[in-house]
This record gives sequence, C-alpha cells and structure tokens, in this order.
Amino acid sequence: MNIKSKLKIVLFLQFFIWGSWLITFGSYMINVLHFTGIEVGAVYGTMGIASLIMPSLLGIIADKWIPANYLYILCHFISAITLFLAASITSPLMMMFVILINSFVYMPTIAMSNSISYFSLESNKYDIINDFPGIRVFGTIGFIIAMWFVSLLKLELSNIQLYISAVASLLLCACTLLLPKVPVSKKQAGKQSLGSLLGLDAFVLFKQPRMAIFFLFSVLLGAVLQVTNTFGSPFLHDFALNPQFKDSLVVQYPSILLSISQISEVVFILFVPFFLKRLGIKYVMLISMIAWAIRFGLFIYGDPSPIGFIWLFLSMIVYGCAFDFFNISGSIYVEKSVEPKVRNSAQGLFMTMTNGLGAYLGSMGSGFVVDYFTHDGIKDWPNIWLVFALYSLILATVFMFVFKNDQDEFNLKSNG
Repeated sequence: MNIKSKLKIVLFLQFFIWGSWLITFGSYMINVLHFTGIEVGAVYGTMGIASLIMPSLLGIIADKWIPANYLYILCHFISAITLFLAASITSPLMMMFVILINSFVYMPTIAMSNSISYFSLESNKYDIINDFPGIRVFGTIGFIIAMWFVSLLKLELSNIQLYISAVASLLLCACTLLLPKVPVSKKQAGKQSLGSLLGLDAFVLFKQPRMAIFFLFSVLLGAVLQVTNTFGSPFLHDFALNPQFKDSLVVQYPSILLSISQISEVVFILFVPFFLKRLGIKYVMLISMIAWAIRFGLFIYGDPSPIGFIWLFLSMIVYGCAFDFFNISGSIYVEKSVEPKVRNSAQGLFMTMTNGLGAYLGSMGSGFVVDYFTHDGIKDWPNIWLVFALYSLILATVFMFVFKNDQDEFNLKSNG
C-alpha cells in the first residue's frame, strides 16, 4: 500500500470520528437531554476553548520533542475514552466538562493530520498543492459516511453515536502506525531566543500585516462555521413541530440532507488548487464569505415543501464552496508561508484561530442569538439565519478592502 493510500485511510477515519456526532449531537442534547440553546452552545464552545490552547501547544511539542505520529495516536486514544464517558452523561455541566477534555485531545489532531500528511507527501516527492486536496477529500467522505450511517440507523437522537465515534478512534490509532515517522526538528547550534525555545516561532507570522489580517479573518470565519455545526441539525428537526412536515424526509433523515453539504465539499475541494493558484488567497477567501451569506440566506426560505426543499438543497451545495475555499485553502496557504521546522506549530496556530477563538465565539454567539429569537419554546429560524447572513456579508465587504494580495504569496518562505 503506497503512502497516498495510507493517508486516505487515516484522513477518512479522522473525520468519520467527528461526523459520527458533531452535526447530530446538538439535536440529541436539545430533544433528548432538553438542554437550552446557551447550554448547547457552551458544550460546542468547549471545542473553541480547547483550540485556543491545544493545537499550538501540541504543535510545538510535535515540532520539538515527540514525533507527531506518536502524539496523534495518544490523543485519539484519550479521545475514545472521553466519548465512551460522554455517552452516559445527562448533566449540562458534566457534558461540558467531558467534551472539553475530548476537545483538548481531538481538536489538535485536525492540524496534526495535515502536517503529518504534508511531511509524508513531501518525503515521497509529491506536490502538496496538487496532491493533498485529492487525499483530504477522503476525510470529507468519511464524514459523509458517518452521517449517513448514524441517520439511516435512526441514531441521531441516541447516545450510540458517541460509541461509534469512540470505536473509530481506536481503529485510527492502529492505522496511524502504518505511516512514516515524522521527525522532530533538530536542535540548532548556538544561542536560541526564548521564543524559539518555547516553540513560538510560528507566531512571528503576526509581524507580517497581511498574515495578521489573514488570521484575524480566520477567527471571524471560524465563528461562521461553528454556527452551522451547532444549529443546522436542530433547525431541520424543528420542522417536526409543523404537522404538515412532521413525516417528511427532511425531518426523518436530517443528517442525510446535511450530508449533501459534505458531498459538495468532495467536489469543491478538487477546485481548490485551480482557484488558489489563479486567484490567490484573498479572492478564494472572499468567495467563501459570500458563499456563507448565500447558505444562510437560503436557509431563511427553506422548508420540506417542494419549493422550500430546493432552497435547502441549494444551501447544502453552497456549503461545500464556503467550507473548502477557506479551511482547505487556508491550511495550504499557512503551510506555504512557513519553514518546515515550524509546520506543526503553524498549523496549530491556524487551528487556534479558526476552531479555537472563532469556534468559541461562534458557539456562544449563535447560542445567544438562538435563545434571543426563541419564544415559548419556538425558535424564529428565519430571523436567526438573517442575522448570520448579514454578518457574513459585512465580513466579506470589510475583507475586500483591508486584505492585500501578494504577487508571490506561495513563496513566502524565502522572505523569512
């Protein structure tokens, strides 16, 4: 089995783990455990809290002391244990605590899976920009299959989704042993700065104005993504409150409909190299922001009726563009902006901005918006989605004027 095949298996399982519960867990907490919007937002917000610290911290450890492969395996083993525990919890506070521990070990593995893939490809003479998207797409496929598996077995409102994810985590630990060892950075001779000793070299990127702006908008876009993860499934489940729609396929199998978003990712991810090389990171990110606004706008008019279903379906298609044109392009952009010796730290920093600060702000902010537009237990979803659509449009407008393209943005390593 060649290295590309091994990486496809690892990335498939990496996101199968997440797809088993990330999208459906909010519905389980709201409909079965009867958590409020703020409580659900707080549980999802733990991913943001963990990502503020852990991706960068473990990225430093992987760069300097422990090979990324071994650290990756340890994280997924602990993650499996926490998922088993979470399946039996009914208290909002305890759920938040256990998912926080899970997030401490799972969230860094997203960045580590990227850096492990980049090293494996480069060491086998593959081109990252051309070859990585075709491998990363198997992560999306894993996410889709997990969602379909949970939905078709009617487990969306069951704690079994967490057990499935835990078993997949243990399987991934075994599969990671097939990958080549990622070496830690060699110790440099001579006196090193305190920042270098602490593994903070990647933070020098903030000295470049365009990179500082890039990371700022990474935070703001990360918040948008978390809105969909947290409340996309509860939105579809709420159509059951309308007698006209309670037996519709949208209500019966919401995860299958939501999985079209990930199927769309599979398509759009293949266009990332084309657009990234020709348009640059500025316009690729701008397209992502506009796509987010369109997605939320379509949600406003979507419902299980024949016409409304078209808007829901189109929203799922747009998601692929919104997600890939930021998350995948951004990761590649960061990889091409730093020296190999700090690639783990840099990917961890990107994760900290998006799935850390951004995810936390998105979880708590969206929870507040949902509760604000909830009256007598009924959520005013059109106004909720309108708020998020306007936010995305404002973000795109500001970004257009403040971010400047670089003529040679994929050769930034040579600039120090």
